[in-house]
Formats: sequence, structure tokens, C-alpha cells
Amino acid sequence: MATTGYLIMGFVFVLDKFILEKSVSKPVVYTFYSTIFMFVAFLAFPFGVTLLRGIDWLWALVAGVTFGFGLWTMFKAVETGETSHISPFLGAVIAIFTYVFSSFFLHEVITQMQILGIAFLVFASFLLSFEKSKKHSGFHIGFVWAIFSALLFAISHVSTKYIYGQYDFLTGLVWTRAFIGVVGLITLFFPSVRKVFKKNTKKQKKEEYAKKHVIGIVVTNKVLAVIGVIAIQYAIALGSVTLVNALAGLQFAFMFLIIITLTKFAPKVFKEFFTNRELLQEWIAIIFILIGSGFLVL
Repeated sequence: MATTGYLIMGFVFVLDKFILEKSVSKPVVYTFYSTIFMFVAFLAFPFGVTLLRGIDWLWALVAGVTFGFGLWTMFKAVETGETSHISPFLGAVIAIFTYVFSSFFLHEVITQMQILGIAFLVFASFLLSFEKSKKHSGFHIGFVWAIFSALLFAISHVSTKYIYGQYDFLTGLVWTRAFIGVVGLITLFFPSVRKVFKKNTKKQKKEEYAKKHVIGIVVTNKVLAVIGVIAIQYAIALGSVTLVNALAGLQFAFMFLIIITLTKFAPKVFKEFFTNRELLQEWIAIIFILIGSGFLVL
């Protein structure tokens, strides 16, 4: 289940970068679109969703809000740097933070082999932090945003796992996902988001018409994201949150293949800049992520 979810999310990461470049240029606006519709999770309420108890309301809120802000900071990171570097780096750091938090708060027992896997992920994230592109050379602000994003996602995953341990899967899914919509409400304080609801000028209408071809891509991306997230969340509910997040290495290996393929055969659709040294470095990092992920599931 986790593998399927991560394969789908590989496509989602590439589409996120494409949309931020071609259509929705501001991360806060894209965050609004990515979070506000999560309130539709409440439509599942009649199908057996129960109310939470006591402090669990707070943990569900934390799970949702940190996930939403995790998306926001992730979009900031992807906007700033190359997704082939940022996304695997993000995944590796999420696995590290999740390991620490789940061990401390959920008392998950991690073996020595799994600790070795974490070490591989640390090394891989170090390799991936050296981006050579037309805008950057080495570590840059995009990786700082990615670290903040990883911290927020890890808090969300661990909080969500706690909720799944107290309630059935549907109840946990609905409340933790619906609370993501709170971040969508927060983004309404930004003028660039409120501008979406204002009456278009002739210039804006012309720009909007030029961008209509990406509407289908945005919708497809959000549908895929929902399917991928549900698959991953179900895997988290059934097993170890640390191990499920560690399997994200499969997602980034798959995503990297998509990026390489598009860059070579469809550069007008999507293109990233690679030097030969950087390409070798990324492949080595991906291999280390896969090895680290393998140790974590032993």
C-alpha cells in the first residue's frame, strides 16, 4: 500500500513543480488550492466517523495544521530549487525527524539495522544538498525551507499515527485531513490569495485564458495527491510510521526517472539542468536512500 502511494506521489511532486512554474506562481496561492478543499473530508461523516475525545482534538488539529504548513514550506522549497534535489532531500530529512519523534513520543522500537538505515539517509541528504543549476551552486535557501517542511511533516505523521492508534482508520483520516483546511483559511489573510476571488480585469482575463490549459493538470494532480495520501495514511495506520516514511526513497527514485525522461525527451514540458557530475551524484544519493530505506524495513 505504501509503495503504491509513493509511486503516485512521485508524479505529484513533478506536477507540483510544473504548476508552480507554468500556472500558480505564488506558493501561498497554491497552498490555498491544496488545503482549503480538504474540508470535503467531512462528507464522509455519515459513514461511521465518530467524534474525538479530550486532548485528541488538539492532536488531530496539530496533525492537520502542520501538514498544511508542511505543504506551504515544501512549495516554497520547490519554487526556489530543483525538485530533483529538493524532493529527495525532503524525504530523507522527514525520515530522520520521524524516527526521532516516533521513538520519543510513540515509543517505537528501532533496531540497529534501522539506525544504520537512518545513517544512509543522512549521508544521502548531504549529497543531495549540493545543487548545481543556473540559479544555485551548493546549499541554498530552498534546502532551509525543505528542512522546515520536513520538521512539520514529521510532526504531522507522528500525531496522525497517535490518532490512528486511538480510533478507527476512517475517523482518524477524516479529522486529521479535514483540519488541513484550517491552513487554507489562514492563507486568506494574504492579498495574493484574496485576489483570486476579485473580479478579473481585461488583462487578468487574458492571462487566465492563457492558463486554462493547465486546469486539467491541477485537477489531475490533486486527485492523484488524494489517492496517494490515502494509501500512505492507511499504511501508517497499519504499521510503523517511521518505516512507512522511510519507504519514500522509492518515490524519489521513481520521480527522478520521470524528471530525467522529461528533460531528455520533452524539455518544453519540463526541464531541469544537470551537469554530468551532478547526475552521478544524484544517482549515488538515490541508491543510498534506497539502501537506507531497505535497512529501515528489516
